[in-house]
Amino acid sequence: MAGHSKWKNIQKRKNAQDAKKGKIFMRHAKDIYLAAKSGGGDMDTNAALRTAVDKAKADNMPNDNIERNIKKATGTLDGATYEEITYEGYGPGGVAVIVNVLTDNKNRTAAEIRHAFKKNGGNLGENGSVSFMFDRKGYIVVENEDGAIDEDTITLDALEAGAEDVSVEDGAFEIFTSPEDYQDVVSYLEEQSYKLADAEVTFIPQNYNSLSPEDEEKMMKLVDALEESEDVQDVHHNLESNE
Repeated sequence: MAGHSKWKNIQKRKNAQDAKKGKIFMRHAKDIYLAAKSGGGDMDTNAALRTAVDKAKADNMPNDNIERNIKKATGTLDGATYEEITYEGYGPGGVAVIVNVLTDNKNRTAAEIRHAFKKNGGNLGENGSVSFMFDRKGYIVVENEDGAIDEDTITLDALEAGAEDVSVEDGAFEIFTSPEDYQDVVSYLEEQSYKLADAEVTFIPQNYNSLSPEDEEKMMKLVDALEESEDVQDVHHNLESNE
């Protein structure tokens, strides 16, 4: 895992999304809904929900909106029912792509995803066509741009909590866990007063695919097109950027 900074890709993605503030609250709402749906509405026992709410508050999402989406997920408020769907396919140059969506209209979303792949030189595949190239992992980031956090200390803390691996990338610590141990590690690190810049259960590529500058540009246009859909939560791929 070392040598391939997922955090760098996340920063680039977040910067791009920040330019589309109109969709930020919608994405937060779906993150909160999904976390509460899978783990319950109590933030004291649901680390994923706590992280989703913290992200929403950082972008100034009103508390009423946050509470409404938790109630929808736990069945205490009438509203749309969202379905989680995963699409798999290949981008330009054979880059493996996984798209996670959360939608209340799967026919609309399927058409949007299919169109994005077709228009941008990709091919939408069957379930399982690329997922075997990724490992599902808990992924936690603790920023350390000022160098105040000792590497040995946070490594020992993370491993004691149940983490599998810790790497140092671009002024941040990237911590990897099994999906089963993810919430325990998040809770322990928060108890030790570490500020988590990001925390999620996600897909980590087993290997990375390098492209020519021209094909890389085409691949990023596909990613941009997919992220234009308000239903898309995450786009995972195994492109190793030349930047």
